[in-house]
Amino acid sequence: MDELDRKILKVLQKNGKFSNVQLAEKVALSESACLRRVKLLEESGIIERYVMLVNQRAVGLGNNAFVRVTLDGQQRSVLSQFEEAIHEVPEVMECYMMSGEADYLLRIICRDNDDYIRIHDVLTNLPGVHRVQTSFALRAVVKKTEIPL
Repeated sequence: MDELDRKILKVLQKNGKFSNVQLAEKVALSESACLRRVKLLEESGIIERYVMLVNQRAVGLGNNAFVRVTLDGQQRSVLSQFEEAIHEVPEVMECYMMSGEADYLLRIICRDNDDYIRIHDVLTNLPGVHRVQTSFALRAVVKKTEIPL
């Protein structure tokens, strides 16, 4: 990956809807060279996918809860069952296996406290869950979608 590839990625991270013509113009490349580079970035897995970001608050899901989940055990089967089940909870936006006291850290979106109580009931009934500890975000200070290149 060279400086031109980084330039392409920076532009696409800001606006993934740019046409190849617009992108080529922004990075000062011919259209064919730009398209070739984008295809190589896609094929290599550097460009993972293209998405649209929806404003959570605008669709009534403005609350973020960060949930630490501790499981009953560390056996591969316990971890696998939890990881398979957590994929089925639509309000879970991110799930990370963690080191430290909790086994997983989740970012969950919800409408309000009543909505979170419903989600909490779902979480506590997932396979292997021993304890769930929740912190509510008061406001976002930094929220990025672009990674530094």
